[in-house]
Amino acid sequence: MPFQINTNVNALEAYNALAEVNAKTNKAQLRLASQLRINSVADDTSGYRVGKELQGKVSLMQAAQGNLGAAVDTLSTAESALSSINDLLIQIKGKIAEANDPTKNLTALANDINALGDEISAIFSNTKFNDTTLLSGSSLPSASNFVFQTGETEKTTINFGTLNAINLASISSGGATSANIASLSVSTIETSVNDALGKIGNFVQRLNVKDEYLTNAISNATSSVSRLFDADMALEQLNATKGQIGQSISTSMLAQLNLQPQNLLALFQ
Repeated sequence: MPFQINTNVNALEAYNALAEVNAKTNKAQLRLASQLRINSVADDTSGYRVGKELQGKVSLMQAAQGNLGAAVDTLSTAESALSSINDLLIQIKGKIAEANDPTKNLTALANDINALGDEISAIFSNTKFNDTTLLSGSSLPSASNFVFQTGETEKTTINFGTLNAINLASISSGGATSANIASLSVSTIETSVNDALGKIGNFVQRLNVKDEYLTNAISNATSSVSRLFDADMALEQLNATKGQIGQSISTSMLAQLNLQPQNLLALFQ
């Protein structure tokens, strides 16, 4: 091998090796600091794109799961109100039955029915969830439908009956009197309320199934994102340690090779 001092090729090669070791060590140390395997698109272009798409899907599904919770809460609020109405209707039916007893005070029974009917009317008007009237009133969604996004693109329409069309005139605001009490009937109202409760139960079952699906889907997608983005901390620690040792050795070899041309001085002694 010829001796050259103008261009120390061996030292340059050692420098290049040191630069490569430094780059690998820095990457391992950055991954340890950030806990991420992908810190820039250049680290894994395809993995970055897939991971970001999955993160977008997870965000959508989490929002949809929040919507599901709101839908269930809405239905639970309506269910509670309708159950109370049902209980009041049972009491009214009892009062009507009592009116067929000639020994009872019909005026008092009629007043009781009107009071119970007024309470039912109040429940219909005042049952709200987040300022949206659920059972009657102008703030009902169009056609009494509640539309919730319950998936990435899926929307679920909830409709538990046109309860705002129920007529309470005969059992509230003085509609019940001693003259008509014996002929009163709340069967139509009761049927509408029970039908609504049945629909609510069915919707809650469906929403629970959707919630379970979303929970699993979010878990699986998050696992995939983790596999793409999260750093293997043990492996990166090994790489960082290996790199630090390599840096020390490469620096030492570069120093030695950089001084190698000095051996030529012996020829001039």
